[in-house]
Amino acid sequence: MIADLSQSTLAYTPFLPPSFTFHLSSRMTDKFTVIREVATGVWTFSRPFTRLGILPVGGRSTAIKLSNGGVWVLASTALNPETKAKIDELGPVQFIISPDAVHHLYLGEFKKAYPTAKLIAPAAAVARADKTLTFDGVWGRDPPETKYGFEEDIRACYFSGFKNKDVAFFHPASKTMVEADLLFNLPCTEQYSKTKSSGSIPFLGALGPSAWLHQKFAASMGEDKAAMKRDVKTVADWDFTRIIPCHGDVIETGGKQAWLDAYKVYLDPA
Repeated sequence: MIADLSQSTLAYTPFLPPSFTFHLSSRMTDKFTVIREVATGVWTFSRPFTRLGILPVGGRSTAIKLSNGGVWVLASTALNPETKAKIDELGPVQFIISPDAVHHLYLGEFKKAYPTAKLIAPAAAVARADKTLTFDGVWGRDPPETKYGFEEDIRACYFSGFKNKDVAFFHPASKTMVEADLLFNLPCTEQYSKTKSSGSIPFLGALGPSAWLHQKFAASMGEDKAAMKRDVKTVADWDFTRIIPCHGDVIETGGKQAWLDAYKVYLDPA
C-alpha cells in the first residue's frame, strides 16, 4: 500500500483488522532502489517504504518485457532516474498498471513519461487517483471478459470480493505471479538491502504467507466469500513458482504453496 510522505491518507495497514483505519503519513525513500532481473525479461524495482514512520514494509514496481517488444509495468513506486533508465532500456512502455485501490499515487508521473501507454486500474483506484488522468481500462467497471492487449503474455484476475480490490497477474513464460496487497512476505530484506536497516518490523520479525497472522489478514480482507473462493482458486490453478509482492521479499521458489497457505481458508471445503 503506497502513499506519499506529503499526503495524509485513510488506508488499511497490513496485518491489522480491516476495520482499523487511521490517517497516516507514509514514507517511500527515493534513494537505495534495488534493480534486479528476477527472471528473463522480468525486472523488479525495490526500495524502502515505511508505514507510520516505524513499520518497514518496502515498495516494489515490476516491469515485464512482452513478446511483441513492448513493456508492461506495475507502477507502485516513483519513477526515479534509475528506474526510468532501466525501463527505457527494456523497450517502449505499452501498459501502466495499478494493481489495487491504494497503489495509484505514481500513475501520473508514469503516464507523463509514457503518454502513449495504456493506463489500466481497478475502479477503486480510479476513484482515488489524479482526476486529470484518463484510464484506458478499469477492472470492476469493464465487462469481466474485457481484453486490454497484454493477455498473450500476462493473465489477470480481479478480486472483486477483496477489500482493496486487488488484481493478481500471471506471467506464464517465467512462472511468475505479481501482486500488491494480496500476499506479503516480510521482512523486506531486499528492499532495505542498501540501507542500515534490516527491514524487519519491530517486535514481530517475519510475517510470511504461512504465518497465522497473514492467514487471519487474508480472511478478514474478504468482503464476498463466494467471490473470494472463485478468485483464489483461479490463482491457485495458475502454474507459478515465483511470487513478486509489492511488500516484502520475492518468493523465488515455492510460490504456489505460499499462496495455498495464505488463502487456505477459501480453499478448504466448508
